[in-house]
Amino acid sequence: MALSRITKHSHCLCKSIKPVNPNTVSIRNLSTDPSDLTSTTNYIISIFTKQPFCPDSPELKSLAPMLNTKVVESVLNAFKSWRIAYTFFNWASIQYGYEHNMYTYNTMASILSHARENAPLKALSLAILNSRCSMSPGALGFFIRCLGSVGLVDEANVLFDQVKRMGLCVPNSYSYNCLLEAISRSKSTSTSVSLVEKRLKEMHYQGWEFDKYTLTPVLQVYSNAGKFNEALGVFNKICDCGWLDEHLLSILVLSFSKCSEVDKAFELIEKMEDQNVRLNEKTLCILIHGFVKQSRVDKALQLFYNMQKYGFTPDIALFDVLIGGLCRSKDLDKALALYSEMKLFKIQPDVGIVTKLLSFFSEEGELIRILDAIHEDMDVEGLTLLCNSWLNSLVNNGLLDKAYCLLQVMMGKECIDNVELHRLFRDKKMVAPNTASFTIVIDGLIPAGKLDLALYLFREMAQIGCSRNLIIYNNLIDGLCNSDRLEQSYELLREMKESGIGPTQFTHNAIFGCLCRRGDASGALDLVKKMRIHGHQPWIKHYTLLVRKMCKNGKATQACKFLADMIQEGFLPDIVAYSASLRGLIEIQEVDQALKLFRDICARGHCPDVVAYNILISGLSKAQRITEAQNIFEEMVMKGLVPSVVTYNLLIDGWCKSGCIDEALHCLSSMSAKEREPNVITYTTLIDGLCNAGRPDDAIMLWTEMRRNGCTPNRVAFMAFIHGLCKCGRPNAALAHLREMEEKEMEPDSFVYIGLISAFLADLKLPLAFEILKEMVDKGHCPDLLDKNYIILRDAIHKLSEDARTSSSVKSLITNGSIPTINLSDFGAEGGDTGDQ
Repeated sequence: MALSRITKHSHCLCKSIKPVNPNTVSIRNLSTDPSDLTSTTNYIISIFTKQPFCPDSPELKSLAPMLNTKVVESVLNAFKSWRIAYTFFNWASIQYGYEHNMYTYNTMASILSHARENAPLKALSLAILNSRCSMSPGALGFFIRCLGSVGLVDEANVLFDQVKRMGLCVPNSYSYNCLLEAISRSKSTSTSVSLVEKRLKEMHYQGWEFDKYTLTPVLQVYSNAGKFNEALGVFNKICDCGWLDEHLLSILVLSFSKCSEVDKAFELIEKMEDQNVRLNEKTLCILIHGFVKQSRVDKALQLFYNMQKYGFTPDIALFDVLIGGLCRSKDLDKALALYSEMKLFKIQPDVGIVTKLLSFFSEEGELIRILDAIHEDMDVEGLTLLCNSWLNSLVNNGLLDKAYCLLQVMMGKECIDNVELHRLFRDKKMVAPNTASFTIVIDGLIPAGKLDLALYLFREMAQIGCSRNLIIYNNLIDGLCNSDRLEQSYELLREMKESGIGPTQFTHNAIFGCLCRRGDASGALDLVKKMRIHGHQPWIKHYTLLVRKMCKNGKATQACKFLADMIQEGFLPDIVAYSASLRGLIEIQEVDQALKLFRDICARGHCPDVVAYNILISGLSKAQRITEAQNIFEEMVMKGLVPSVVTYNLLIDGWCKSGCIDEALHCLSSMSAKEREPNVITYTTLIDGLCNAGRPDDAIMLWTEMRRNGCTPNRVAFMAFIHGLCKCGRPNAALAHLREMEEKEMEPDSFVYIGLISAFLADLKLPLAFEILKEMVDKGHCPDLLDKNYIILRDAIHKLSEDARTSSSVKSLITNGSIPTINLSDFGAEGGDTGDQ
């Protein structure tokens, strides 16, 4: 199938050209002798480069008799565009009486490989086989090399095998060497190794000798695959034959370097130096970069000095990478020494190198030493850039006091905390801070809460004539607003406008956010009006926060008014803010108002999301308006929204609380149909509902199903199930699940114990009821006087105290103060025995 596509591609450019019969051709347009190769070539080129090119042009019909392989080869080499060359090549291939030979195929292959056009080159490879074109071993090798140069290794191997099988060529050692070279370019190292070894066996079997050009690609393949023992074997054979050169040495050394075998690479370099075989400058530079990357700066430096012995002059890029490596290893002395060596080679250090020196050393003494060493090499502008880099390093390392001190010294002020730094700047060229200097320090002080210091520096900028830009204003206003210093932020905003810098959307939203965090709806709305004039959009997160704060404080109605006012100002609030107001209305039990707001949202073009629908469904369910909640659910589905597990859980809870347990179970079935996996909340709600409906057997079945489906019950699920079983008169089953719960190290609440006590009492199993009571007391889970379960517990104690089997034990607990909130007087009026007290 792939071959058919390639064949189709190879003829697509000339599909509209029909074979030309030479008997019908008139050569009236050609004024020169057709045998003149140059004239013919120029004539053909003029036709194919004429714009627009027409494949049905009458002129083309006159060309077929002129075609021969020399003409085609000459024309192909003359074209500058591979597309035109390929169009001509395909046109020529279908002309009556003409056939390409291997030289024209190779000419076209060379053009396509240089243009890196793989698809037509693949088609060309197939066309050779289809044409059954015979070829010499050298011509085959040339085409194979073209394929290999663009990575078409599979195609090269297929072509090589096919021409042998079809008898089109008998490959010789040169053909094999070209194929091995192509294989060495493959990205698949494992495939390359097996292919190389296969071809070597073929060569040996056919009696071809291995030479330098055979072993070079073999060495490359083994090296790329990390097969160093095999690579060294080939390398030693090359050395024994006297074929070693710098290219072969670089292949092995670079492969060692890539695989982090730095010591092996260096050992090989030194060994070959003894045999006067040295790497070239390019390879040495690559190795130095590689060694530094692998944190072997020691070996990189050795190579660096070897380069100088060989007569190579290092450039600034080498100094850059070596100084960077020394900085990363915190070797300041060597880094500065190398920096000094740059001057010997008359290489001017750039800001990038010096920045590396400053950024990797945070100790103040080291930084001063660096600055002292480089001071004379830099102009004032360069020194400012370097000091800014230093400031940035100090701020990033949290050394804000030192950054502030450095900025003070740059401003020409005394720094009591650092006399040495002051002396350095006093004795050297002046380094004036610029806007970037102040920005770096101010931006560091703001998040650290040092706003007053940041504002002081901001004022100092004006004193020394340093321009204050939008970024500094915005960052200061934002910092003040985040610290709730709103009045100062307004003052800065006025100053900003007076200086001719207009506020941006960020500026206004910084202040808007502060007003929203304060809950100041009136102030926020006033600012929204100003933002509209400037074309600025209030950020969703801010007004959503304001709405939530208002709703939390029971002001959901006012929150809705704020959103309505925003609409009046031309801003349609986001659904997130509306969802917050819906939740607020429902929390103050204004469900009808929430429904009205919801309808208004839809009418304004908003598409409420699943969260908004869930809020409304939850509110209606809690208000016992479950039918309306179901209608909202169905509306949600009709609009193409996919209900979440939370949506189903809310409906299930509503149906359960309304006593419609079958409807709740139907919801569970719907979840499965919609591939919504029920979670532990789903099952817990249903189990509780089934128990409340007096269907403990169904609850037990659902509990089993939950665990079978891989949903692990949590503490709440266990307590709901135990309490439900107790309500259904199944205390023994409930007690078994309590023990399982305890085994899982889950601590039950007091109502679980109270439920068990009540259930055992109802089942007339008073001793068991007492055991649960004692267990509850021992674990410190007795309800206090304000707990609704206190009355139940008191009545239970009264019943237990009247029974002969448990009376003395209960009184003993009371006497010992184990039930501090229960007194005998609580039930003494009813005729209980209080004589013990």
